[in-house]
Amino acid sequence: MRSPEADMWSRRLLVPAAGLMLGGALAVPAAPAAASPPPRAAACSPSAALLGFSDALDKTTLDGTAVSGLSALAVTRPGRALALVDNIGTTPARVYGLSLRAGRGGPHAAARDVTTLKRPDGTPYTGADLDGEGLVAEPGGRTVLVSSETEPSIRRFDARTGRQRAELPVPGRFRVAPAGDAARNRTFEALAATRDGRTLYAGMEGPLSTDASGVNRILRYDRSRGRDYRPAAQYAYETDPGLGLVELVALRGGGLLALERGWTSGVGNTVRIYRTSTHRAQDVSGVASVPAGAPAALAKELLVDLADCPPSGATAEQPQPNPLLDNVEGMALGGRTPHGRHVLYLVSDDNGSASQITRVYALAVRVRA
Repeated sequence: MRSPEADMWSRRLLVPAAGLMLGGALAVPAAPAAASPPPRAAACSPSAALLGFSDALDKTTLDGTAVSGLSALAVTRPGRALALVDNIGTTPARVYGLSLRAGRGGPHAAARDVTTLKRPDGTPYTGADLDGEGLVAEPGGRTVLVSSETEPSIRRFDARTGRQRAELPVPGRFRVAPAGDAARNRTFEALAATRDGRTLYAGMEGPLSTDASGVNRILRYDRSRGRDYRPAAQYAYETDPGLGLVELVALRGGGLLALERGWTSGVGNTVRIYRTSTHRAQDVSGVASVPAGAPAALAKELLVDLADCPPSGATAEQPQPNPLLDNVEGMALGGRTPHGRHVLYLVSDDNGSASQITRVYALAVRVRA
């Protein structure tokens, strides 16, 4: 979902991210469709470079469904990914299988198949009872985890049939009011898991009613052998003024990439990616109210502000500070380039609107342990 209107010219943190370095172009060529990428990686910050973008998915259909409202992304193996739909109205909840790769000319993305997400009884979920926002492909490829902002919830689905297998417990205070302290459409927007599948992070887009404005909680789940995920800790994450936390990528050693996004009418979007870490961070599970500027909040360092990337031939259907920008909601870490860098993919959610674009981006970054 979009964040509330915010001041686009709020204070920016221009601190290079520790452990992240400028990337370069990939050596494997790809034939981008409906894209206007730079001829080689274009620096956006001291820590990231734009490999390119593609609008090839915008306003397309597959098997009678609109490839639209993509709000989460998960890379499953080289050249393949999954994209979750942020359901519109009563349309079926669904996940698209994508071809996704990055090359010297930018990313290539195409929808290959679609899977409808179903309740345990086999009937489809719709936008009325599943507002899909976060997606994790579990190790082995047989199941996926999907977070919904509706209650909120985290459900496990069979990756092949789409039928629900299980649902993870959610602490009571994370429920939407009046059941808990969360606000409607401001709950589990972000979902990420470590590569070994032992740790899962669910990030709140907005604060609980008891916490200060801009202070969002990240809920950590742990899984031990033979048991499913259980809530283990909570962390405080403070976004820039007016921005929401919309996606996470889990790194090694408790590291996270955090995607912050906002929108201002007549101005456009803000899209910033930060490096943060839960290593030795304070667990705020027992803290009733976290104030702004609390020492417990996770430290963060700017990786890239997407507005600082070269436009690279992009066009926008609505006012934007940089035509490259749109309503970015999904983020996933891809494979390595020949020079040891990582590809970081982003995808924007067009909300089914003619004035917004489904756009896939590829950035080159370096992530060290």
